[in-house]
Amino acid sequence: MAVRFPFARTLCLALLLGTVGLAPASAQQVEPPGKQKKLPEAPAKLPKVDRGKNLDFLFGALKAAPDEASAKHVEARIWAIWLQTPSDTAGLLMSRAKSAVDAKKIDVAIKLLDSVIKLRPDYIEAWNRRATLYYMQNDYGRSLSDIQQVLMREPRHFGALAGLGMIMQEVGDEKRALDAYRKALAVNPHLEKIPDQVKALTEKVEGRDI
Repeated sequence: MAVRFPFARTLCLALLLGTVGLAPASAQQVEPPGKQKKLPEAPAKLPKVDRGKNLDFLFGALKAAPDEASAKHVEARIWAIWLQTPSDTAGLLMSRAKSAVDAKKIDVAIKLLDSVIKLRPDYIEAWNRRATLYYMQNDYGRSLSDIQQVLMREPRHFGALAGLGMIMQEVGDEKRALDAYRKALAVNPHLEKIPDQVKALTEKVEGRDI
C-alpha cells in the first residue's frame, strides 16, 4: 500500500501551479486541502526579449540568489515567462480554464486545456496545468504523462520535477521520488519543504544498508 503524505497534495499543487514563490511571504505556508491558492495569471505584457537567453540568465540568478527574498523574486520572473501565452486564443482558453478551476469544474477545465494543447502543443504551461488537474483527480498516470511532456520541453521546470517527486512519494516509489526532488533542488535550491523530504528520503533509501 502506498504511504500518503498529508502535506504533499497541497504542496504539489502549489509547485505545479506556480504559486510557490508568487504568493506573499505571509501566505506561503502549506494550506490544508480545500484551501489551495488560486491559480496565478500571466502578466498581460512582457518585454520582447530572447525567451531562451532570458530564462538561462534567470536560472543562473536563481542558483546564485544570496537570500530567500532574492530567490523568490527571480522565481516569480521565471513563472511569468512560463505563464505568458503564445497567442490571444491560447490566452483566452487558459483564462477560461482558470475560471473553471476556480468554480471547481475540473472536467471543463481539462477540456479547455485539451484545446490549448491541440492548438499550441509547445506551450509548456498548458501541459503543466493539465498535469495538476489530473493529479487533483487522482489520475496519476495521466498526470505523469503530462509532466513528462513538460520536462521534455523544459527539463529545468522545478515545479514539474517536484510534482513528479511527490507523486512518486505518494505511490511508494521513494527512490524515484528522491531522484526527482534532487533534480528540482539542483535547479532551484530555494524550494520550500523539498529539502526536508530529500533528507528524510535519503535516510530511508540510502541509509538502509548502514
